[in-house]
Amino acid sequence: MHYKASLGLKIAAAAGLLFLHLPIMLIFVYAFTTEDKSYQWPPPGLTLKWFAVTWNRPDVWTALGLSLRVAAISTAVAMVLGTLCAAAVAHSRFFGRETVSLLVILPIALPGIITGISLRSAFNLVDIPFNFWTIVLGHATFCIVVVYNNTVARFRRSSGSLVEASLDLGATYFQTLRFIILPNIATALLAGGMLAFALSFDEVIVTTFTAGQQQTLPIWMLEELVRPRQRPVTNVVAMVVVLVTFLPIVGAYYLTRGTETVAGQGK
Repeated sequence: MHYKASLGLKIAAAAGLLFLHLPIMLIFVYAFTTEDKSYQWPPPGLTLKWFAVTWNRPDVWTALGLSLRVAAISTAVAMVLGTLCAAAVAHSRFFGRETVSLLVILPIALPGIITGISLRSAFNLVDIPFNFWTIVLGHATFCIVVVYNNTVARFRRSSGSLVEASLDLGATYFQTLRFIILPNIATALLAGGMLAFALSFDEVIVTTFTAGQQQTLPIWMLEELVRPRQRPVTNVVAMVVVLVTFLPIVGAYYLTRGTETVAGQGK
């Protein structure tokens, strides 16, 4: 049964939305301002020139390319390892299973600075120079958790009898994986991958400790804010970051919406 929301509840909801999203809207507004040295309100004028300036900045493209590559590879690694961990925890019985599950999700519960310092110490201990792959390894630690959480929940709602029936009927493990397991977890796996991509793309803290002299797009934005040259350019880039992270989150939401009933689960 659905009840009509009271006026007070509607006002509270609207106030909450404004609190969450008004700062983001300000970023969009300042991307069009004619003032390039300060955040003046209201903006003295509006212009589109900063989009052209941003388009012609090679440092922006370099940082964007690095962020996209890191996010893509980190997501791929997370989708493989996260799914394997989820399958082991959901469909196997072994000593310490719950401990393993806790250890898998621990990296996302820890403060990012703790993860960053620990990874930096580990890389220094084995004399690994900071490069593209150290960033990927750093991002994979928390991307795995996102994929794991999505797929383990789907595995637990799936019926194990489908897999057993498939094997009893003579299907190989590969055929069972292709025709039974993957169709059941496909949307959860894809949603987890999209969330992992968004999380990796806008990550700052762990990247600070694992990137060395390289600049992902969020690190570039941070340094531009510390030593501003053209403030509206930073806001234009921020708009790109918002869009790149917002679209996967929306996609993940629609992929997992209404998937409480899984094939073979029964009523």
